[in-house]
This record gives sequence, C-alpha cells and structure tokens, in this order.
Amino acid sequence: MRGLFLEKTIKTPRIHFDALKGHLIIEGRSIPEDAYSFYSPIYEWLEQFQQSGSDQAVVEFKLEYFNTSSSKCILEILKILEKQNDKKISVKWFYEEDDEDMLDSGEDYKQIVSLPIQFETY
Repeated sequence: MRGLFLEKTIKTPRIHFDALKGHLIIEGRSIPEDAYSFYSPIYEWLEQFQQSGSDQAVVEFKLEYFNTSSSKCILEILKILEKQNDKKISVKWFYEEDDEDMLDSGEDYKQIVSLPIQFETY
C-alpha cells in the first residue's frame, strides 16, 4: 500500500501517512474552503489502510487551529480509525502549552471515540 503525502498550505494541514510504518501525521492549520473535499481522499486512504498496511498505527494530530467543518472531518477520521478492530491504534494529540482550546477539543474527541488518546504539549 502506498502512503499519502500532502504538503501543507496556508489553509490545509500537512498529511504524512506512512502505511508500512503505521505512522500517520496531520499537522498545521485546517481551514479549507471545502473541508469535505479536502478530507475525502484521507477517508478513502484510511479505509484502504484497514485492509492492508501495518497492523498497528500511531496517529499524531499536531494542529495549530481548525474550523468547525474541519472539526467534523477530524471526528470522521477518528471514527474510521476506531472501526479498525484488527489494528492497534493509538492517538497523540499535540497542543501548545497555553492553548486550552486545542486541549479541550482533544478531550472532547476522547469522550466521543473509544480510541486511546494521549495529550502532549509542545
């Protein structure tokens, strides 16, 4: 299975998904005009990852900011990962030390999905 690599822009995050290593990174700002169009290929890639790729994955969210439509897409990513019963998935949610809003967002996701989510400051 091939990886998925997208460079970040002013409005979209960097996507670095290495299927063989099971290392998935979403990093930067997420304020695309059409969040669903941006995130759809990511959903498709994650569905394929379920069928192949590593038997475990570490997913890192290193987001500076995201808008409401991106928030829904991030939740969808977590839900897709949650369904991957045959894989060991862990999530790391990074936030700036004084960014309580980003920490709160991560804690909200932790309440919704059953994935293990660790919080780390940078």
